[in-house]
Amino acid sequence: MSTSGSTSEKRPPVILCIGMAGSGKTTFMQRLNAHLHAKKQPPYILNLDPAVGALPFTANIDIRDTVNYKEVMKQYNLGPNGGILTALNLFTTKFDQVLGFVEKRAPTLDYILVDTPGQIEIFTWSASGAIITDTMAATYPTMIAYIIDTPRTAAPATFMSNMLYACSILYKTKVPFILVFNKTDVKSHDFAVEWMTDFEAFQEALQKDKSYMSSLMNSMSLVLDEFYAHLKVVGVSAVTGAGMDDFLKAVDEAVVEYDQEYKPELERVLEERRQKKEAEKEEQMARLMKDMAMEEKGKEVKFGEGNKGKSLNEDEDEEDEDKREPRYRDDLDSDDEDEEAHRTAQDEHRERMEEESLKRYLSGQRQG
Repeated sequence: MSTSGSTSEKRPPVILCIGMAGSGKTTFMQRLNAHLHAKKQPPYILNLDPAVGALPFTANIDIRDTVNYKEVMKQYNLGPNGGILTALNLFTTKFDQVLGFVEKRAPTLDYILVDTPGQIEIFTWSASGAIITDTMAATYPTMIAYIIDTPRTAAPATFMSNMLYACSILYKTKVPFILVFNKTDVKSHDFAVEWMTDFEAFQEALQKDKSYMSSLMNSMSLVLDEFYAHLKVVGVSAVTGAGMDDFLKAVDEAVVEYDQEYKPELERVLEERRQKKEAEKEEQMARLMKDMAMEEKGKEVKFGEGNKGKSLNEDEDEEDEDKREPRYRDDLDSDDEDEEAHRTAQDEHRERMEEESLKRYLSGQRQG
């Protein structure tokens, strides 16, 4: 049972099913859904493939109910891949609402399954795919089930290509990773497990290939040796249902890995971001206080100049105003020349008073 703590704290694992086109990803989802229903553990299913014609299972949340893939292609003049990517981007803008629906049902769930677009790069290398993965992983134990077409991987070159792609996804997402070799009813996945655990066995398979690629794959197999050690490998058949219990065991192991490795790292990164934001806030506040102090200092200087001049000449200014005001009123009906002369006299008087005030202020500053 995939729980953590009490029922109120239950965190169902999120399984992101990713795979190349034709790997049997949707069929695997159907079989896993049926297997969990048989165990009385019905999963909560999210479909993120807007281009799928018909799903062989019922999705609780379906991107097709929100975004019309064909209308997106028509409106934005896009091709199939561009339409899928744009539809996924539009859906991601409302993913907080999706997360809200999941949170309401989480206490009653044991598993959350997410079906992704068949064009694998649209989900794994897009901003929307990263947002969905990180958002889920921040709340629930999240893992990736990478579905592989076993019969098509029998050739060393194809096998190595799949492993490199899996390595790149693991490096990008950093969440627990499960390699699911599908279609084992057609071809057993034992050869793949042997190639991953026995370097010499893979070398023997490479010797049959005389192309220039053999030396490259030989070098890459050495690099990927450590990568293989961190992978959980299971073989399943989506047609017969074989290996589903092994897959669920791998899911339980991935939950433990999430709690022991991914979650502490996530908390460390979040704490670093929080401290960085706090430092930025403090720095901005310090700059603001410094700017305000400089502005206040400038205002005090200007305010002091005006006040000192006014206080020293307050009586004289009032007397002059009392003397000037009646005379100014008497001269309202005078001609233009007298009025201009009167204004000039006022201006000259103000300039003299300001000059005297400034001299007194500077003298006071020197004495201080």
